[in-house]
Amino acid sequence: MQDPNADTEWNDILRKKGILPPKETPPEEEEEELHQTQSVVKTYESMTLEQLEENEDEFSEEDELAMEMYRQKRLAEWKTNQLKNRFEEVSEISGQDYVQEVNKAGAGIWVVLHLYKPGIPLCTLINQHLSQLARKFPQTKFLKSISSTCIPNFPDRNLPTLFIYHEGEMKAQFIGPLVFGGMSLTCDELEWRLSESGAIKTDLEENPRKQIQDQLLSSIRCSMPRRRDADEDSDDDDD
Repeated sequence: MQDPNADTEWNDILRKKGILPPKETPPEEEEEELHQTQSVVKTYESMTLEQLEENEDEFSEEDELAMEMYRQKRLAEWKTNQLKNRFEEVSEISGQDYVQEVNKAGAGIWVVLHLYKPGIPLCTLINQHLSQLARKFPQTKFLKSISSTCIPNFPDRNLPTLFIYHEGEMKAQFIGPLVFGGMSLTCDELEWRLSESGAIKTDLEENPRKQIQDQLLSSIRCSMPRRRDADEDSDDDDD
């Protein structure tokens, strides 16, 4: 019986007709192709953007194929990491979990930790806002912990408190009710504050609190009598 992997014209015809399966690539050839691809990619990885542009005309089809394969590989790795690092909820931790969940959260991971106590209305409000933000920004790790459980003797006057960490280092902290503006705090305002710390990337174009302040100033101006009207009223009183 004729070898189906033999390099014959007849076998080539049968492969084109779909009668024979595609010829298997020997492991040695696959390894050699992989080695060549890695060598090409390594060469161009060391180049700057300017150097790549200068040498663009010299790229062969093999070079472009190797670089495209490398790009697809890196893209697949990135997508895997993105799916892996999806949190989407606010998780409860204790003091024993602090180091593992916060300081050792992982490379590139932002952590937002809320210290709270049940029965404090502003803490409850912030927990509600964080639940919405956790779904909106699944790449950020949102945590909450009862203050006395997480940090012994943590003063209630400092609640609510938010700690912002990135790769194990504290980047920002918001301590006490005055920082949050009281019960009027909106989810958008909290989102803006977290974006300023770097924990999330917001699509808000400006600080929502500024919009409220502008509206208040505008309403105050509208309610104030104009100087001319005030003068006319004064003249009428004199008459």
